[in-house]
Amino acid sequence: MTNDLEKNKNVQVQEDEISLKELILKIREWWQYLWSKKWIIIAASVAGALLGLGYSFIKKPIYTATTTFVLESGEKGGGLGAYAGVASMMGIDLGGGGGDMFQGDNILDFYKSRKMIEKALFSPVDTVTNQPLIEKYIEINELRKAWAEKEELKELQFKVGDFELAKRDRLRDSVVGSIVESISKSYLSVAKPDKKLSKIRVDVKSNNELFAKRFNEEIVQNVNDFYVQTKTKKSLGNVAILQRKTDSVRAVMNGAIFSAAAVSDATPNMNPTRQVQRVAPIQRAQASAETNKAILSSLIQNLEMSKMALMKEAPLLQIVDGPIYPLQKERFGKAKGIVLGGLIFGFLGVFMLIVKRLYNLIINS
Repeated sequence: MTNDLEKNKNVQVQEDEISLKELILKIREWWQYLWSKKWIIIAASVAGALLGLGYSFIKKPIYTATTTFVLESGEKGGGLGAYAGVASMMGIDLGGGGGDMFQGDNILDFYKSRKMIEKALFSPVDTVTNQPLIEKYIEINELRKAWAEKEELKELQFKVGDFELAKRDRLRDSVVGSIVESISKSYLSVAKPDKKLSKIRVDVKSNNELFAKRFNEEIVQNVNDFYVQTKTKKSLGNVAILQRKTDSVRAVMNGAIFSAAAVSDATPNMNPTRQVQRVAPIQRAQASAETNKAILSSLIQNLEMSKMALMKEAPLLQIVDGPIYPLQKERFGKAKGIVLGGLIFGFLGVFMLIVKRLYNLIINS
């Protein structure tokens, strides 16, 4: 029994040695084959290097427009919780309750939204030509050459500010949608360089310096304005409601005061036996004025509290650095083109030679 086990172990060791030897011989055989084809591989690498060098000459530089800004979200409710109950009795919400869907990080998603990108695309490149940025995009990407054979696209034109019109036309909406998707994926990037800081960086990359700068400026302006307006929309509504109520009560109170004076002026030498003609109207007007005065005092107090809440809820958004000419330029270097082209075509040559030999082996076997 022991002898059989030892024989089996010896056989297994011999088989392993044969397998390893065969592997080494195979590797050596393939190496010798590739070495015999070294001039083909070298020729492919040289051709790739020349193509890479040529590509570096025709490749347009990429310009990067960068804006950095700091964002500090306002205090939810403005710290006026003690007054919220009093204000709610009058139908006014000063805030301070519930979650806040517009946290600071959400502004990053706004930059990728179709509405914000569309609004920027339909902004003017400059005040001289009044050309929209979307037409500039079409020009620098030579899209009209691709549209030349399509009758429905040949006459397609876009004007400044008509992005709402594009939504009412299926063809225009489709074209704008594809451009927005391209910009979102390839042109625009938004990030927080440091997660611990509230600093946000917006980059726009393009092979056209003017487009990169203007699109960066417009998208930053549009998104930041939208963020601030949305963040303070509820508080602005409260202030507007309170302001209207305050003005209305003040007008009624002033009317009552003038009514009392008018009654007194209308009866300068009144008969003492006819006091009802003066006293009743004057007292009624005075009572109305006093009532509205008390209401007005409460409204003014709540109005000022709402204004304080609005100021505290408003986020602080300050531009630190904006894009200025000349923009940062990134070229596809000649050395990079030579190295990448040589490596890619060299590996491609090796791969083709291996495939060819495997094919011949299969056919011959």
